[in-house]
Amino acid sequence: MFTGIVTAIGKVLSNEARGDTRLRIAAPWDPARIDIGASIACSGVCLTVVERGGEPGNAWFAVDVSDETRAHTVASNWEEGAPINLEPALKMGDELGGHIVTGHVDATGSIISKTGVGDSTRFVIEAPQQLAAFIAPKGSITVDGVSLTVNDVEDRADGSVHFMLNIIPHTGAVTTLGRLDQGDSVNLEIDMMARYLKRMQALAN
Repeated sequence: MFTGIVTAIGKVLSNEARGDTRLRIAAPWDPARIDIGASIACSGVCLTVVERGGEPGNAWFAVDVSDETRAHTVASNWEEGAPINLEPALKMGDELGGHIVTGHVDATGSIISKTGVGDSTRFVIEAPQQLAAFIAPKGSITVDGVSLTVNDVEDRADGSVHFMLNIIPHTGAVTTLGRLDQGDSVNLEIDMMARYLKRMQALAN
């Protein structure tokens, strides 16, 4: 379980094809504090640590990415050299600064536009039809592992949805969101409460 509050930007050091894909990711952490078997959200994808190494402030950890995960997430995130938003799993007593995030990506979206608004950046992101019912103004959504608030929503004739986000300078600087541009793809996870409310509504009908 996560909050969508990114604590560091990592970097994919290597990508090795095995039965699954073994990634080695650099992180500015102390390797002694990275537990084997721990869950780390990598740009919104919950992955399990299988190896670790390095030194304090210059650690690395390895994770295995299944074909299923690769098929439902942004492929460029797993390429060598790619920057990765990192968040360790939530611990009892930690501040819940964002919203409840599972690290299970629902779909990928595409950035339709990126414009400056004051010091902030306004993104318009297209999400596929299967997510349209779960995205609402002032609701929460996770984009590449970052907990964000939806500003506005526009339903499209083809069933897809465009939603608007405002990224403040701090968020753009401490996550990979500031590096994104029009046409880029992003991992999306809908709000867990919205998921269950939709299921309850379907059963009630």
